[in-house]
Amino acid sequence: MSKRVRIYTAEDVEAHNTATSCWISRAGKVYDVTNFLQDHPGGDDLIIEYAGKDVEEVMKDPSEHVHSESAYDMLQEYVIGRTCVGEATVSEDWEATDDFHPDDTDTARDFEKNEFLDLRKPLLRQMWEANFSKAYYLQQVHQPRHLSESARLFGPDILEIFTRTSWYVVPLFWGPVTAYLFLRSVFQFTGPLPSFFAQPRLPLDYLPNVPVDSFVKTLLCFFLGNFIWTLLEYTLHRFLFHVDNYLPDTPAFLTLHFMMHGIHHYLPMDRLRLVMPPVLFFVLQLPFTRLGHLLFPGAVANGIISGAFTFYIGYDCMHYALHHSKLPQYLRDMKKYHLAHHYKNFELGFGVTSKIWDIVFSTYLPI
Repeated sequence: MSKRVRIYTAEDVEAHNTATSCWISRAGKVYDVTNFLQDHPGGDDLIIEYAGKDVEEVMKDPSEHVHSESAYDMLQEYVIGRTCVGEATVSEDWEATDDFHPDDTDTARDFEKNEFLDLRKPLLRQMWEANFSKAYYLQQVHQPRHLSESARLFGPDILEIFTRTSWYVVPLFWGPVTAYLFLRSVFQFTGPLPSFFAQPRLPLDYLPNVPVDSFVKTLLCFFLGNFIWTLLEYTLHRFLFHVDNYLPDTPAFLTLHFMMHGIHHYLPMDRLRLVMPPVLFFVLQLPFTRLGHLLFPGAVANGIISGAFTFYIGYDCMHYALHHSKLPQYLRDMKKYHLAHHYKNFELGFGVTSKIWDIVFSTYLPI
């Protein structure tokens, strides 16, 4: 069989169990026998009875139906792929320890055993040319691997550099933006300002004369932004980054999923891919900040956005710390909780800075 033959899981085969889409498996190969049903000498009912199942034993059973060597040869015309059972590292029995540090993955053995991605080569092109089904992708991408250095996504260095972000880039880049939005809100509550594009500079010389109530109004909006971020953190993680069940089974969408969040589950301890590159967060925040300005006056919107951005900065820095730092007690508990999302059950435990929305929406992960 070709090296690029498509890889399926047993679940893929089980999903095709009707007369209009009839798959079977045998000896590790997957067959689409839908068009053969009417030509089967034993009648289509016998095949449909085993649709979505492995037929290795039943084809050997003389009490069911005797098969000649030519029957086995004919079956090869309907091969569409093969099944692969990869190794599983995620387990409900997993327990986090304060000094948790996984061993590095044997990259050669991993690729030979699982036939998923070769960690010795750039990953993005492998994803784009993927020969595995969505089910196999989701199964494997949620089994963590570990390397001492970041795996490459691109071959050219000029592209690769944009995929790696040190944790301190987030506060250095977004901190000044957040402070600017906060002060802009204060001045807007005090009096009219020119549009940002007409005059982005703020009248900082006037800051000592700004009335207290302008700061109070901005702070109320700021705290509302804090609250909104906690809900966004949960909903984006659960419904965007873990959109697994609704993901189209095409290389383009699998690659997009991998770039956005799959790589983090695949390589959860990669120090340079634990926080969002500024370009990615810029794209993600655009619809939300635009919505804020459509719903609220500029002063209110900027105050809310500054509060949300502040908590975003804290979120990304905390996310890094949960994977790599020694922490005080509350954060140690959150570290165990978040790592359990990676190593125990990736369908629960979506909160990173808090468990509150997991409790509210019944996705709390016991550890």
